[in-house]
Amino acid sequence: MLKKYILLFSLLLWMSSPVSAQLVTDPKQVYEVGQSLNLTSPYHTTLTFFYNLEEGNYKPENAAKALDLSDAQTKDGQRLAVKLKQIFEGKGIIVRINEIPNEQNYQDSVSGTSENIYYFDKKKLPGIFLQKTENNWKFSAFSVSQIDELHSETYPYGTAKLLNILPKIGNEEYLGLHLWQLVGLFILLLLIFFSHWLFTLVVDKVMLYLFKRYGYGKVGEDYILPVARVISIYLIVVLLSLFIRVLQLPIEIWSWILVVLRTLKPFLITVIFYKMADVVAAYFAKLATKTESTLDDQLVPLMRKTLKAFVIIVGTMFILRDGLNLDIIPFLTGLSIGGVAIALAAQDTIKNFFGSIMIFIDKPFQVGDWITSGDIDGTVEEVGFRSTRVRTFRNSLMYVPNGKIADAILDNHGLRQYRRFYTTLTITYDTPPALIEEFVKGLREIVLAHPRTRKDAYHVYFNNLSSFSQDIMFYIFFEVPTWGEELTCRHEILIQIVKLANSIGVRFAFPTQTLHMESFPEKKTLIPEYKGGYEAKVHDFVQQELKPRKD
Repeated sequence: MLKKYILLFSLLLWMSSPVSAQLVTDPKQVYEVGQSLNLTSPYHTTLTFFYNLEEGNYKPENAAKALDLSDAQTKDGQRLAVKLKQIFEGKGIIVRINEIPNEQNYQDSVSGTSENIYYFDKKKLPGIFLQKTENNWKFSAFSVSQIDELHSETYPYGTAKLLNILPKIGNEEYLGLHLWQLVGLFILLLLIFFSHWLFTLVVDKVMLYLFKRYGYGKVGEDYILPVARVISIYLIVVLLSLFIRVLQLPIEIWSWILVVLRTLKPFLITVIFYKMADVVAAYFAKLATKTESTLDDQLVPLMRKTLKAFVIIVGTMFILRDGLNLDIIPFLTGLSIGGVAIALAAQDTIKNFFGSIMIFIDKPFQVGDWITSGDIDGTVEEVGFRSTRVRTFRNSLMYVPNGKIADAILDNHGLRQYRRFYTTLTITYDTPPALIEEFVKGLREIVLAHPRTRKDAYHVYFNNLSSFSQDIMFYIFFEVPTWGEELTCRHEILIQIVKLANSIGVRFAFPTQTLHMESFPEKKTLIPEYKGGYEAKVHDFVQQELKPRKD
């Protein structure tokens, strides 16, 4: 009787161990499991296999009976049984005994084959399953053939040797862990700190020194160094995932650690590519500065945002699939179906998106250009995916949808090679024809002397007699790229015109009404006296005012 309760107590302890969440509680059935090999159902075979590999009931020869060794090249069933259990632990698979079917003729209806097969975890261990052979359930011959390969995959790079070395340190228990596990954990922590120190030395010291030596110190600090630091953290996580499974921690703890490590890997890779988007954008920004167009300067931040959004989306998919073991196929299918509905509901947004693409392809304007189209009148400040930002001359901001701009007729003043200046110079009716002729010659000299005027296309003529003045058409072009420079040139030209008029005695007319009366002997007439010599005066003006500018 005492033996039965001791056996029951040992099984209850095993029930809280990595393998099981709940075991049988019938003492008679527990006693039968401990005394005999019961392979009549998936439930009993699993119980027999794991029970005989526990520390207090370690009988690998009994566990090997649960393996189908008929097709195995080696008959060393005990070694294969131990390896198979280590595979379950290394993969972080929790075997819940109470969820395993206890039917002698159980059939796997999920696979659609209706065979006598039971899978433990099709995602993590698709090649390990129980199969009914004659009247017994055993790990299939195919599963047995996969044990060595799966074991090498679970414990790569020679870490499997540590499974036999570390336990020799000691099996005394402290804080719920064996002495060899505590020692291994301490060594692992030292390895992590040493790796972090080494990577920090290589990244922060050596790599940054090389970049500074070759004149790329700012690039190294701002772009390369952040990426290298995340890569170093990723390498530490890889080392941790390789060696921590050797410690064979309790499965409830290890399963969560494994999820964290599996999630950290794609997460860190996502962060690496996210930061590399800044490196790529910086490279293209440098190329954009070598071009005359400013539109590609605006394209660089849009490209950076697009790359980062793409990295986040793809990285999230990998985190869900590899880290959390979620099936993303239904999610992607739902996105494709929902995408149609979203596309119908967001027609304007899609139109604006393609409008922005057409703007970047056709390049009807660039940042800094003055454009007009209907109510749009201002300078382009930014071109986004949805809208273009225009700064009006009232200093307000106008956000124009790109779809509207792509379909509109635009007048781009910023693409002008020359800027026209047209004005009418009005002089009084009392100006003699000879003075008008010389004044027009002087105006033409002013145009020819200015360094920013177009010399092959200008028109300065006495061309109209209006109601209150004689009119001279002044029609010229400035070869300047911006409106500010145009205003500067206008200022310079107009100053020269006023100086010329003052030097030769030309008076500008303005709308007035004059009452003419006969002159009185004691009063002098208001009409100025023109004494001639205009050609000499214009010559003097050109020599004094315009010749220095030409030189």
